[in-house]
Amino acid sequence: MSRDAFPSGVHVNMADPITPPKIELVTTAEYRESYANSVQVRVNLWDFFLLFGTLNQTAPDAVSIRNFQGIYLSPQQSKALLNVLQQNITQYEAAFGEIRLEPQQTSGGSIQ
Repeated sequence: MSRDAFPSGVHVNMADPITPPKIELVTTAEYRESYANSVQVRVNLWDFFLLFGTLNQTAPDAVSIRNFQGIYLSPQQSKALLNVLQQNITQYEAAFGEIRLEPQQTSGGSIQ
């Protein structure tokens, strides 16, 4: 495979294709951390859209959700995220016990 077969910005050492690349993590000025207790997922042929927000129960029969960040992921990145989350949840439960969820409502892809 020629070097031209890889997208721009991807460099592979063909003499040693097994060595993983060195990864540099950079935090930009726009970086923010937030808490979300609501995640809505929308899916189409090309991507997954994760909409993060905070849920507040304003009355026994009323809930307010304030969405603050939407993230698009490719199907491949979505599956990689699923795998990473599953591994981490398995480790968490081994250390701290099972995470119990309330009965699911069929709300069309939202986790509240």
